[in-house]
Amino acid sequence: MIHPTAIIDPGAKLANNVEVGPYAIIGPNVTIGAHTVIGSHCVIKGPTEIGEHNHFYQFSSIGEASQDKKFKGGDAYLRIGDDNVIREFVTLNRGGDNGETVIGNGNLLMAYVHVAHDCIIGNETVFANNATLAGHVVVEDYATISGFSAVRQFTTIGAYSFVAAKTLVVKDVLPYVLVSDIPAEPCGLNMVGLKRRGFSNESITNLKRAYKIIYRQGLTVPNAINALTEMLDSVPEVQLLIDGLESAERGVTR
Repeated sequence: MIHPTAIIDPGAKLANNVEVGPYAIIGPNVTIGAHTVIGSHCVIKGPTEIGEHNHFYQFSSIGEASQDKKFKGGDAYLRIGDDNVIREFVTLNRGGDNGETVIGNGNLLMAYVHVAHDCIIGNETVFANNATLAGHVVVEDYATISGFSAVRQFTTIGAYSFVAAKTLVVKDVLPYVLVSDIPAEPCGLNMVGLKRRGFSNESITNLKRAYKIIYRQGLTVPNAINALTEMLDSVPEVQLLIDGLESAERGVTR
């Protein structure tokens, strides 16, 4: 399962049934789970932990040091879960000093995606070609970031949200919301994504009401939170919106 031209450091730990392609390089302090495929010419540096059933396509760069000029070479980690697809020329950096970059499960990162130091990516996200995250970005479950979009550091992309192509995100994107433009502006709910994820028509109708409270009634953030809280008993989905508004340290895209 390991091509003879691959270079694997003795300090790397590969589980059973790991496939390593031609000219791949795996450094020390790298752990790779079972049934993971490492394509040709991939470079993986540690400390990096990779789970099971991942597929890294050719020429991806995994676990390289942070590009942050403040990085002094301290402890820094990259942790990747299970069932991820990492396409060609993707770059995943380790954390900054004493930090870590974390990738969850079931994510698709298309060609040339860049994930910088200390980013946290949840589960079942999709990154289209050339999507780029600066440092300390959080991308929650089921979010989609379209091609050639960029996300500013210390920004959160909410669950089930959608960032359209060629969008610049400089403030938090709330869950369920579709944003577009430079800088990003809200364009309604991520209707296609919600339907694909099995949200009922009733839930979507209720989320439309919540959207209008946040974006159409001219309310301050505290007043919008109060109005959403009154909906919680009948519309539990708005809890994610409340959480997003309460945790946004640099504001939300409105």
